[in-house]
Amino acid sequence: MRAMLFQEVGKPLRPVRVPVPEPGPGEVLLKVHACGICRTDLHIVDGELTEPALPLIPGHQIVGSVAKLGDGVERFREGTRVGVPWLGATCGACRYCRSGRENLCDHARFTGYQRNGGFAEFTVADARFCFPIPGGYPDLQAAPLLCAGLIGYRSLVMAGEGERLGIYGFGAAAHIVTQVARFRGWRVYAFTRPDDQAGQAFAREMGAVWAGASHERPPEELDAAIIFAPAGELVPAALRAVGKGGVVVCGGIHMSDIPPIPYDILWGERSIRSVANLTRRDGEEFLALAPKVPVRTEVTAYPLSAANEALDDLRSGRMRGAGVLVIDEG
Repeated sequence: MRAMLFQEVGKPLRPVRVPVPEPGPGEVLLKVHACGICRTDLHIVDGELTEPALPLIPGHQIVGSVAKLGDGVERFREGTRVGVPWLGATCGACRYCRSGRENLCDHARFTGYQRNGGFAEFTVADARFCFPIPGGYPDLQAAPLLCAGLIGYRSLVMAGEGERLGIYGFGAAAHIVTQVARFRGWRVYAFTRPDDQAGQAFAREMGAVWAGASHERPPEELDAAIIFAPAGELVPAALRAVGKGGVVVCGGIHMSDIPPIPYDILWGERSIRSVANLTRRDGEEFLALAPKVPVRTEVTAYPLSAANEALDDLRSGRMRGAGVLVIDEG
């Protein structure tokens, strides 16, 4: 099969031909149709996440059809269309797994990080961690739901209840969570790089009532803010934008160092939370909710062979909405 292989930090992914993998007990072999491009993929190939299982096939927003069942799999049939998220496996026995917090499992294995992912024509996944794809979403439009959508949804849940939500960094996750937030009654205020006029226009197109530069104050005090941009300096900025009792949610798996925070901008029962990974319950809840909103994903498509170009576009901020690799159009 064709695949894009990550072998060394600082080097581009290499197009290769490798054997089609075989599913083990409890696993499914998937014929990959599409795979989303995520900022986490950048953190992996740029060396900011330091524990990849090299050589590695990246990609963790996978949409594919079941091509073969491993022993013991009864959940799916061959031909079923499923999605594979970032969380690829957990131990099921640690205190986090036993208390409904499998996203914090110390022994978790992640798709496209410790398990080969979807930048390939076929991949193997643990059947317990795959989701049926809701009807009405073509492969390309479904792929961003599996990480950008799921992390955005978990971040919104962490933000609690309120009316005024700030979103810092308007990319794949932000354009999805804006739609969900509006569905739930929030007014959304979008913050982008100061010179990103296109991003601000995109945010307004997605339903934001205001869009401006990340250093600006919104026209009214926020109840909560979600930070998707991996820039630690945005944490104090978001704290200054939220009112007393406000929540700042850091939605990325990696962020640059947070500068010193004056206590007066934290005081007033403001809080800072991080979002780590996802649970299968998050996936089930969000994929049931998405068609009701309905969530519309804005997608830029790339062929598998252009994975490096897609990552460069994401790195430079040239990508509108979510990037998706087209693996198989059949």
